[in-house]
Amino acid sequence: MTYDETGVRATMLRGGTSRGLFLEAGDLPADPAERDDLLLRLMGTPDPRQIDGLGGATTLTSKVAVVSPSDDPDVDVDYLFLQLGVDEATVSDRQNCGNILAGVGPFAVERGLVPAGGDETSVRIRMVNSDSVAVATFPTPGGRVEYRGDVAIAGVPGTAAPVVLAFTDTEGSATGALLPTGNVRDTVEGIEVTCVDNGMPVVLATAESFGLTGHESHEQLAADAALLDRIDAFRRKAAQLMGMGDVSRASVPKTVLVAPAADGGQVSTRSFIPVQPHTSIGVLGAVSVVTGMLLPGAVGHELTAGWPRDTSQVDVEHPTGHLLVDVVVDGSVTPPRVVRSGVVRTARKLFDGTAYPRA
Repeated sequence: MTYDETGVRATMLRGGTSRGLFLEAGDLPADPAERDDLLLRLMGTPDPRQIDGLGGATTLTSKVAVVSPSDDPDVDVDYLFLQLGVDEATVSDRQNCGNILAGVGPFAVERGLVPAGGDETSVRIRMVNSDSVAVATFPTPGGRVEYRGDVAIAGVPGTAAPVVLAFTDTEGSATGALLPTGNVRDTVEGIEVTCVDNGMPVVLATAESFGLTGHESHEQLAADAALLDRIDAFRRKAAQLMGMGDVSRASVPKTVLVAPAADGGQVSTRSFIPVQPHTSIGVLGAVSVVTGMLLPGAVGHELTAGWPRDTSQVDVEHPTGHLLVDVVVDGSVTPPRVVRSGVVRTARKLFDGTAYPRA
């Protein structure tokens, strides 16, 4: 019997502003090449419409979480994130996804990998991509995951139960260092940048340096072919400085442009994943952006002058709303050290059943 005949047990969840297939590692081929082939066929890649698979024709909905019990006694489950291409047959494990992470804890409880703990459950999750740990806490009244709630997040209609994510050891998730170039500020193609990696490698620049206000709509950015070509060349050059090599077929590093806030937040952002503009901003991308901005001398640090000093929470604006992140950085030491970072997300189970790959 083959997977084509039996299918594979899968759960689809919305995590944050992303959507993906969640699978147990034991239900997939052990060989990575065979696993990736199966996942591509399940998702319907390569095809810009993904019409013959479960993908949603965008990078935000062509994601996979592979979850398994952890051998580490200090961790409950291991989570491998895989970003699948849409119109190209690519599978990348070079980055985390903080949005999909929001669904990992509930999935682990649903599948019996972690027992529910009273009114709420905390699941310790090792993010395999970066070998760092996150703790997800969410409601489980009566020993069952509760997805309904009153928390709203930008980019998702309605409300749902909160999933609180706390990150540890995310510095250098893909590059090995919080400041991959060793500098707080560098120059790439004549543009001042800060390259930072606190869960997601990001190239941080001001929108003004690209001739933008930083308040453009997603549609305006997506229609600017010359800008997108420039972003692609820019991030490739930055990746070389960050020690990431050839990233022409990789989804990292992300480029994030910052500008003064315009909607009651603390900073306005426009991010690219890796070339197309993001309708919002990734969780770990936002964490990395705020981390970088908090460093004296970094690009965008001047925008933090008016931020409240009695809270570590930062309201990040993006094209479709706001994302609240919590970041504390000790910039008095060399190299700088992240004290803590976290975010509130939501998740919802969409289906659980058997998924069948295309031939």
